[in-house]
Amino acid sequence: MDEVFDFVIVGSGGGSMCAALVVRAAGLSALILEKTDLFGGTTAKSGGVMWIPNSNFAAGDGVADSAEQAMLYLDTLVGDHNDTPGASRARRQAYVTEAPRMADFLVDQGIKLRRHQGWPDYNSELPGAAQSGRAIYAELFDASVLGAERHNLRPNFVPVPLKTDEMWDLALLKTTWRGKLAMAKVALRMMTAKLTGKHWVGSGAALQGRMFHKALQEGVDMRRNAGVEQLLVGDDGRVTGVMARINGTPRRIGARHGVLINAGGFAHNQAMRDIYQPGTSAEWTATCPGDTGEMIREMIRVGAAIAQMDEMVGNQIALPPNAPDRLAMVVSELTKPHSIVVDQSGERYLNEAQSYMSFCQTMLARNQTVPAVPSWLVFDSQYLAKYMVAGTLPGSKKPPEWFTSGWMKRADTVAALAEQCGIDPARLEASVQRFNGFARSGVDQDFRRGDRAYDRFLGDRAHAPSASMGAIERGPFYAYQFYPGDVGTYGGAVTDIHARVLREDGTVIPGLYATGTSTASVMGRAYPGAGSSVGPSFVWGYVAAQHAMTAAGEGK
Repeated sequence: MDEVFDFVIVGSGGGSMCAALVVRAAGLSALILEKTDLFGGTTAKSGGVMWIPNSNFAAGDGVADSAEQAMLYLDTLVGDHNDTPGASRARRQAYVTEAPRMADFLVDQGIKLRRHQGWPDYNSELPGAAQSGRAIYAELFDASVLGAERHNLRPNFVPVPLKTDEMWDLALLKTTWRGKLAMAKVALRMMTAKLTGKHWVGSGAALQGRMFHKALQEGVDMRRNAGVEQLLVGDDGRVTGVMARINGTPRRIGARHGVLINAGGFAHNQAMRDIYQPGTSAEWTATCPGDTGEMIREMIRVGAAIAQMDEMVGNQIALPPNAPDRLAMVVSELTKPHSIVVDQSGERYLNEAQSYMSFCQTMLARNQTVPAVPSWLVFDSQYLAKYMVAGTLPGSKKPPEWFTSGWMKRADTVAALAEQCGIDPARLEASVQRFNGFARSGVDQDFRRGDRAYDRFLGDRAHAPSASMGAIERGPFYAYQFYPGDVGTYGGAVTDIHARVLREDGTVIPGLYATGTSTASVMGRAYPGAGSSVGPSFVWGYVAAQHAMTAAGEGK
């Protein structure tokens, strides 16, 4: 070996730095290898929210929660299925037990977290669901404290210093005082930062920025441009280290107590998508560029079982011309009043306010019988004036190229809009008229939009009689297409309650751990609430490092 560490971690997203801090707390050495030129992974780009049941944050807010309630919710929503071994009941139980411990560990490490009050679990109608949610996120982080390392942190998709709970308010800038206050706070924060030299970041960049800063303080060795090409395996079948290429130079790096794979999934690997997720595209993913699947293939090479490879964390995206980040995530836009989603025949086919993962699952299933990829968001002038469109502020002037390119359609009547979209005018008019009746009564008789707490959370609290529905009746009328994108794939290596990678026969590959979207998710084919991907990445990273350090202390 060219070098040897106690614990080697492949990838720098989600739980990588959490695992490294556990190792350093035990007085041992940790190495993080990041193949791209920026630290933080897709977690840094994301909302940076973790789904943590039964946390001390809930108790501190006076919100009743328990492990039993969380298990009831997961048992009902996720359940036990032969094709989701990553979501066994034993692993669900381990997650519910270890998640609050992991959060407490981060707080003890000085990571400033808080609970998002009022962000409901996504299937809030089910037994055990938390109406006020279980979402935890990081306080805004001043990235200037990183010094020169600041430029090595992957930026977030939100370019302004916006707290996670302020994002929802800002989207209602035109309809609520809370929205106006959120805008004023952000503007003041940006102005003050400019005067004081601070560089505030939010969402996933805040979470990963805080983790990165603490890891640097604790002496975690972190290397960029350090892609792992091979897992090294001893004669006894134990993973003993990795072969990495660091800044172009091959290095054999030993791991005394284990290797943790947290290298993302395969969202940017179209060949793997064509095998496991036909009908989806790498062009529609919001993951970071390093999400290319080679570490899943490498775990398969050394004997790992894989599962749930056909699942992804669906997230609806649009592709407006000249978008800053190539695409626009439009989840919350599909849920506002004065709008509906229709397939390419002009028919409404789902509850627009359901969770982004189940929405995309429904969209792909619909496409098997009726063209629905892409689908259309249809809305009127009331919507355009009050709500965000493809990431632009409510009521703002829209880029002329949206219309000249044909990406955004505009017409004085619904029938004329249908013709522009290549949709049967009579069918679209019928869909709009039926929805308008539901909107006026406040009850969606077809898909129950607005019935769940989560539906209403994504709507407009100032709109009546329904926060989620409003009639589409004031021209001009508009439409744009969107796709079943994702914020990560959801399948990979099968792991046990200690995050150890398993073979097909259920035996452990010694020395090999995995977490994040490199694994078959503990949530199976469901998404219980905000942070159901980032949360498990942190939790299983924590669990893996705890297990490896305990084994090291016992001399195993």
